[in-house]
Amino acid sequence: QVQLVESGGGLVQPGGSLRLSCASSGSFFSIYAMGWYRQAPGKQRELVAAITSGGATTYADSVKGRFTISRDNAKNTVSLQMNSLKPEDTAVYYCNTEPPRYGNWGRGTQVTVSS
Repeated sequence: QVQLVESGGGLVQPGGSLRLSCASSGSFFSIYAMGWYRQAPGKQRELVAAITSGGATTYADSVKGRFTISRDNAKNTVSLQMNSLKPEDTAVYYCNTEPPRYGNWGRGTQVTVSS
């Protein structure tokens, strides 16, 4: 239904930072709560952070104090600033509505934290 394109992933050393971006082609982006999700090998996909249409945010306990989610409704984008990265943050990161809609899952972007 909606095309979501994630970008910004890569290889980074522990303690480093990355900024992920999600671009949406949807016509009604501004009315939806959005989230960043991640899936590591052998693990279930989990919600990392979410932001409402009004800008209220929530975070998984594992990333609180390190990650910040934001959105720009004028540009139909959602970002995830990731600081103090740890090896356990290694995963494919996806954006979607919160709660997610199956048809919106995109390719995701790989984040690898390793020395």
